[in-house]
Amino acid sequence: MQFIDLAEVEVIAGKGGDGMVAFRREKYVPAGGPAGGNGGWGGSVILVASNRLQTLLDFRYARIFKAEDGKKGGPNNCTGAKGSDRLIEIPCGTLITDADTGEYIGDLTVDGETLCVAAGGKGGLGNKHFLSNSNRAPEYALPGLEGEIRRLRLELKLIAEVGIIGLPNAGKSTLISSLSSAKPKVADYPFTTLVPNLGVVRKPTGDGTVFADIPGLISGASEGVGLGHDFLRHIERTRVLLHLIDATADNPPADYQTIQDELVAYGHGLPERPQIIALNKIDATDEETLELITSELQELTSVPIFKVSAVTRAGLNNMTAKVWAILDAESANATHEDALLN
Repeated sequence: MQFIDLAEVEVIAGKGGDGMVAFRREKYVPAGGPAGGNGGWGGSVILVASNRLQTLLDFRYARIFKAEDGKKGGPNNCTGAKGSDRLIEIPCGTLITDADTGEYIGDLTVDGETLCVAAGGKGGLGNKHFLSNSNRAPEYALPGLEGEIRRLRLELKLIAEVGIIGLPNAGKSTLISSLSSAKPKVADYPFTTLVPNLGVVRKPTGDGTVFADIPGLISGASEGVGLGHDFLRHIERTRVLLHLIDATADNPPADYQTIQDELVAYGHGLPERPQIIALNKIDATDEETLELITSELQELTSVPIFKVSAVTRAGLNNMTAKVWAILDAESANATHEDALLN
């Protein structure tokens, strides 16, 4: 399945039905009054978040979505039927903005959550509404109003609790395949991963935590260089950043600083996000080199540093235990804050 995380669509709400001109026609009532009904409301266009979808691929081929028009009013003061709403499923985590003005419209993150993005037009009034002392038999009614028309920009931001970041070829895809049942493409060359991969990692309690393998970032990513903004946005919703560093690289501390500089430049709260460093590929590095790299990293940051091998799974249990501890602490703090507010 192709991963698409940006799309533009046009949504057209239904037009309201026209009001009707009609008069009472009953036996023994030779001059019945006006009895034209109102037109029905036009259908609205409604977005529905669905956890069955993981990409915006469908919107590459279908870009225009229209709701049904309202029906015309009927005789005997009958109101026309309302047009059917157009329901459009989108992946959970989709941000919706107006493509023309950039105005924020909504952000659907929960399965089943809905958002009306184009309201249907109001039905026109039937001639019964224009009865007056001076006009006892009005022969006109109002047409229905047009529904809203909008161009929307859909931006998918993956919902994951842990984001795995690092330079290309640091071993992120291998790590997520070792921790979960996800099977991303793995190869020994940069930019093997071109789309984010999600994997569910089980806690000792049996609960699942979603990890996101973000494609390799490079210097200038915050300005759109390389894969840049295309994937930095996918870690905006994460609660913990797992920074994977290749211990066999020429200068691991410089690699660490490169990614940190990009997080600071991009902003959106990423520099303040809890972080863990995982020094990967220890199976291909001697202990003396590892100690030197660790000491140099400790001079740059105070975040926890773990020595791991995604291939042999060495050190992964200790690393994930720290991840669970951070997530549990954050959940406890959020619960405490909610209790204080209530």
